[in-house]
Amino acid sequence: MPYRSNAGLPPSVRRNLPTPAQTIDREAFNGAWRSYVERRGRDEAICHRIAWAAVKRRYRKSGEDWVPR
Repeated sequence: MPYRSNAGLPPSVRRNLPTPAQTIDREAFNGAWRSYVERRGRDEAICHRIAWAAVKRRYRKSGEDWVPR
């Protein structure tokens, strides 16, 4: 199900990613949801993979933190 705000994201996303990266995750997930689940009836897991890929394009892990590229 699409997320209305970052507060609704899974705890692992909220706990590990900075707020701008959470927003990227949420927006990518919601877009994928509209494209893959609503239109094609596909699994929600693909939306999470697409969202994670979007985050990794803009952020990288440095030690324990995620930092902008």
